[in-house]
Amino acid sequence: MRKMLRIINGKAPKETFETEATFEDFFNKSPDLLCISGYDGYFKKINPAVCKLLEYTEEELKAKPINQFIYYEDKETTTFARKSIKDHNHLVNFENRYITKSGRIVWLLWTSIPIENKQYIYAIAKNVTHKKQLEEERNLHLAKLNQAVEEYKQLTFAAAHDLRSPVNNLISVFDLLEIEKITDSESVEYLNITKDTIEGLKNSLNDYINVLSDKIKSSSPVERISFQETLEDVIFSINSYISNSNTTINSDFTAFDLLYFNKTYMKSIFLNLITNSIKYSKTETFPVISIYSIIDEGVRKLIIEDNGIGFDMKNVGSKIFGLHQKFNDNSDSNGIGLYLVYNHVINMGGQIQVESALDQGAKFTITFRD
Repeated sequence: MRKMLRIINGKAPKETFETEATFEDFFNKSPDLLCISGYDGYFKKINPAVCKLLEYTEEELKAKPINQFIYYEDKETTTFARKSIKDHNHLVNFENRYITKSGRIVWLLWTSIPIENKQYIYAIAKNVTHKKQLEEERNLHLAKLNQAVEEYKQLTFAAAHDLRSPVNNLISVFDLLEIEKITDSESVEYLNITKDTIEGLKNSLNDYINVLSDKIKSSSPVERISFQETLEDVIFSINSYISNSNTTINSDFTAFDLLYFNKTYMKSIFLNLITNSIKYSKTETFPVISIYSIIDEGVRKLIIEDNGIGFDMKNVGSKIFGLHQKFNDNSDSNGIGLYLVYNHVINMGGQIQVESALDQGAKFTITFRD
């Protein structure tokens, strides 16, 4: 890697030595991970920070293809990224995971540029493992907070709704009473006061329910959205993931394409159900996802189904949409995706059902409120 030194009167220029020494000093003392790799997929030069983080010696890291140090779930995306670099593209803010010698998983954020005439890739990376852990903790806290808010809203609705029934029954009792036949004026006065109080309670309960409904609607604004356009946005955002997994997505919204719904919620629904279908696809079978709309007896529905590993519904049951519920050993599963999908649908007044069996895929049916 050291460039040829220009010799003058049998001596190399002093400034050349100083430049080389400065570069080596910077390379070796940088806290960031600096490396030079070849187009053949091997490290050619690495700084001590790489060895320290990955817990391998420089000789060990150079002896094996780089892909052998990468976390198995990131091998394909990394190979695709390296191919893009060799096609003369710079790589900026690319994240992947490496496995240290002791088995720890570390997240690295890369910036890489190709040097075509030397068949080298110059790269610098930052260790963002701590940031990723904080993001995961934040997402978990947000999910728990969202759960608490949803439970509070449901409790408020349930309490107000359940109280209306006995109140209506009391009002019905007063309607059956023939107060005009009661001769005691004091009793009549008490009965009228009680009836007015109950009527006031009924009106208050109705007002509470209306106010809560308005607040939920204002915090989840709806707009006229297109299934096709929303799906295309989501597919574009995860195009590499779809392409690398050889996933086929079929869509048909001829039954109906336009709907008043919260656009952010719909994107999240598509994103979580599509990525779940890819993540839980069957071994040696390419994922196929079908997304289409139907109108069943005047009711509008959205269907999302796949050919993945499916669920054992006898064991899963109603837990399928619960927070932090996991139904397999996939290390990338966090039990949040389906929980979010469920809450997005319910918040918009809809319903969601699942039909599935082991190795038979899964079919999610979302029914929309008119």
